[in-house]
Order: sequence, then structure tokens, then C-alpha cells
Amino acid sequence: MKKNKKENVKEKEKNTNKETEEKIEASTKKAKEKTEKKTKEESNKLKERIAELEQKNEELNDRLIRRLAEFDNYKKRTEIEKEELFKYAAEPFILKILAVYEDLQRSLAHIDDENKDGLKEGLKMVADKFTQILTEQGVKKIDALGKEFDFEFHEALLQQESEDVPPNTIINEVESGYMYKDKVLKHAKVVVSKEAEESKEAQDEKEKEE
Repeated sequence: MKKNKKENVKEKEKNTNKETEEKIEASTKKAKEKTEKKTKEESNKLKERIAELEQKNEELNDRLIRRLAEFDNYKKRTEIEKEELFKYAAEPFILKILAVYEDLQRSLAHIDDENKDGLKEGLKMVADKFTQILTEQGVKKIDALGKEFDFEFHEALLQQESEDVPPNTIINEVESGYMYKDKVLKHAKVVVSKEAEESKEAQDEKEKEE
């Protein structure tokens, strides 16, 4: 009887211990799952944060690259403008001197045999000196007379009928034009030829007959 009682106590203790172990195991498992879930959530948040920071870093890098490119373009543009400023620095002076130069050229053109040779020679020397100064500064006269009209270099004041030259040929130069290095400083003001009406009518009539 006592033996059965002892066995029952042992069995009961055994069951109690088993239940305790199962509870501990269940609690541990639950705690582990909770920890893993929390760790996973924190890991996902960390990954999202890293992705967000990487995106921001990429955007900042792109902005920095664009700013550097813009600054580089600005620097190049400023250098070009600076070079052009120095290259054409004498332009205002040359424009002023050209008016005197052209007056002098016109005076030389109107000197006749009755004028004193000395005056003519003196004016010629001044004109030659002017020409030399302008040439040294990179100024040269635009060759216009007899050339085909080109709006890049010439300014047409009017058109005149002519049978002697092809249409759009410069037949008279009213005012000279000038180049300053590779830039048109002043367009040549010219008279341009056009086909004579009679010639045009004859050509039209010929075409009709054909």
C-alpha cells in the first residue's frame, strides 16, 4: 500500500516535472519566435532605411554631378566670353577711327589736277598710315565690287537692272565694309544688279516658243 502511494507520488512528480518542462519549452519557443519576429521586423526596417539612404545618396550624387557639369559649362562659357572680350577689345576705337578713315578716302578721291600735288601727297601719306594701323589691328576691307551679293558681308541699298553682269552681282559700292579679324565689323553698303525687264521678257517669250 505504501509502495503504491510512493509510486503515485513519484508519478505525480514526474508528470509535474514534464508539464513544467513543456511549459518552459513552450515559453522558450514563444519567446524565441517573438525575438525572431522582432529581429526580422528590425532587420526589414534597417533594410528599408539602408535602401532609403542609398537612394538619397544616389540623388545627392546625381545633383552633385549636375552641379559640377553646370559649373564646368559656366567656367568654359566665361572663358570664351573673356577671350572674345580681349579679342575684340579695340572694336569701339576702330569704329570711331573708320569714320575719319572713310572721310579721308573720299577726300583723296575728289582731288583733281588743279589741287596742289603736295596736298595730295600729304593726304595720301595719312591715308597710307591709317591703312597700316588698321591692318596691324586686324582690320581689312571687304572686297565687294564685282562680287556676288552675300548678306553675311554686304547690305543691299537698292537693285538696278543690268545686262552687263549676272543678277545679284554688286555693281556699285556706296560705303565700304570691314572685317575685324574673323568678325564683320561693318557690312559693305552696295547696289546689286538684277535682270533687265526686257531681257526677262525676251527669255520668257523664247521659253514659250520652245
